[in-house]
Amino acid sequence: MDLRHERSMDVSAWVGRFAPLIVRGGSVLDLACGYGRNALFFEAGGWRVTAVDRDAQALAGLRGRSGIEALEADLEAAAWPLAGRRFDAIVVANYLHRPLFPHLVEALGEGGVLIYETFMSGNERFGRPSNPDFLLRSNELLEAFAGRLNVVAFEQGEVARPKPAMVQRLCAIRGGDAARLRLPEPD
Repeated sequence: MDLRHERSMDVSAWVGRFAPLIVRGGSVLDLACGYGRNALFFEAGGWRVTAVDRDAQALAGLRGRSGIEALEADLEAAAWPLAGRRFDAIVVANYLHRPLFPHLVEALGEGGVLIYETFMSGNERFGRPSNPDFLLRSNELLEAFAGRLNVVAFEQGEVARPKPAMVQRLCAIRGGDAARLRLPEPD
């Protein structure tokens, strides 16, 4: 279970904060995009977007847009649909399927940015998702990607907006020199 199909069309603050690290005009994969709030944000900013979700109805509003390739795919029951493709950024929001972690690293081009945020243990007290299969363990994103990517930002804990929840957030870059990186300031 995930909550990616909530209809909020505001870009995630975490995604918006780290978007400037992505090469302008580059390719962005919005994984489990739901109705496409992040995909629309990136398209408006001039990036080329591949938006993937299993829900054809959710993707319907993205089809036919010149800056978005809408791809219907079941990320959990079928083979990885993007084999051999590389992206300048991969964005995952409010979705967790751990077997995809290696595919995300592989699909990220050199200098590419991974922006990931989803729910973690403790969220059950706020409602859905509450199943431990859909909640990250403490430090799980950090442990999954550190050593494979250069982690430039990580946080976990309780948030109040857009609604009370327990979340984990990570921004990491494939390769590159983190010492030369200028981090965007939070709003």
